[in-house]
Parts: sequence; structure tokens; C-alpha cells
Amino acid sequence: MSRTTDELAKITPSATPSEAELEAWAKLPRDEQVRRYQALFAQPECNEFTSDTPDDILTAARQRVAQRRRHG
Repeated sequence: MSRTTDELAKITPSATPSEAELEAWAKLPRDEQVRRYQALFAQPECNEFTSDTPDDILTAARQRVAQRRRHG
């Protein structure tokens, strides 16, 4: 399997995608993008409520992005 095919197989929706993830996502057909969103939202944790505020979520996402940049 080629590297491009591997990358497309692993790409999932993300609130904080890297540039490479954005490029890979754009290469997917629209129906495949929709299928992957549906699969993501079908996961049980997507139906759990949280007491986190939008600011809490944004702060956590920014921390993950910063960590990703430091490590890779």
C-alpha cells in the first residue's frame, strides 16, 4: 500500500488538524468524508455530556496542538 493510501486510510475528522491532515482530508471524496463523520459521531463518547465550558475545551485543544508541535 502506498504512503498516500495509508495516510488517507488513517485520516479522521479533527478539531485541530495538522496541515498534512487537512491535505489528506481534502483528497477524500465527499461521501467518504461524510461516512467518517458519521462513524465518529456514532461512538458512545460522542453522546456523553460534560461540565467543561467551551473555554475549557478550547484550552485543552490548544494544549494538544502545542504538545503535537513539540513532539512531532
